[in-house]
Amino acid sequence: MSGRGLVSLPAHAVPERGLSTNLIHYLPIVTTLVAIAFFRVLWLHWRHDPSARYVMWWMIGVGLYGLGTLTEAVTTVFGWSEPVFRTWYIAGALLGGAPLAQGTVYLLLPKRTADRLAVALVTYIAIAAAFVVSAPLLYELVEPNRLSGEVLAWQWVRLFSPVVNLYAVVFLIGGAIWSAWVYWRRGDASSRVLGNILIAVGAILPGVGGGFARAGVVEVLYVTELIGLLLIWAGYRAIAGDRLISIHRVQRRPSSPSIAKPT
Repeated sequence: MSGRGLVSLPAHAVPERGLSTNLIHYLPIVTTLVAIAFFRVLWLHWRHDPSARYVMWWMIGVGLYGLGTLTEAVTTVFGWSEPVFRTWYIAGALLGGAPLAQGTVYLLLPKRTADRLAVALVTYIAIAAAFVVSAPLLYELVEPNRLSGEVLAWQWVRLFSPVVNLYAVVFLIGGAIWSAWVYWRRGDASSRVLGNILIAVGAILPGVGGGFARAGVVEVLYVTELIGLLLIWAGYRAIAGDRLISIHRVQRRPSSPSIAKPT
């Protein structure tokens, strides 16, 4: 008996389902393919300069973004399963945009400070993930076509997410907005202004979609995940095509172009 007074049923009690007839439910498949392509671009960038930790974290962030949408795609096609759910909660609901934000931290802050924040973030995520893996599940709350944190019997585990989300808001969204403002004041970097605005908007959209998903409208989440990732990639490409000197010191090293030209 759980703390909510509900019995956790065995996995075979999860309701069966057929394939969804709503085409929007298949958007995570497209988003996952986009994430794979974007991951490759970032990997080529990082391979060009392995010391660029900001690129490494962006690459990890896009990879985890794709892993999260992959679990959604698998759920749409094959139905709900416990391993997929736990993977989704860690890669998507828990991590969110935090790895991408950590990449921005390496642009905005001194390396020593960024390293300390990275250690703190990874430690925090590891503790939260351990609880997610260990938490009993309320199978009677499972929806065959949707992933939701409501099935966690330990609902207090969900309190880890807001801290990580705040980290992403401050550094990923806030960092992009601040960079756009600085470039705008400089007056000669319109591509970088546009690129950072696209990244900020792209980072905001999945959060908006997550709010709709918690209200039961998962379709909005699937749409905003795809549009958000496309906007972030478009922002990357807009900045990649600009040859002006970056405002970020780590991007001005001779061995590290501001952003390597995507291929």
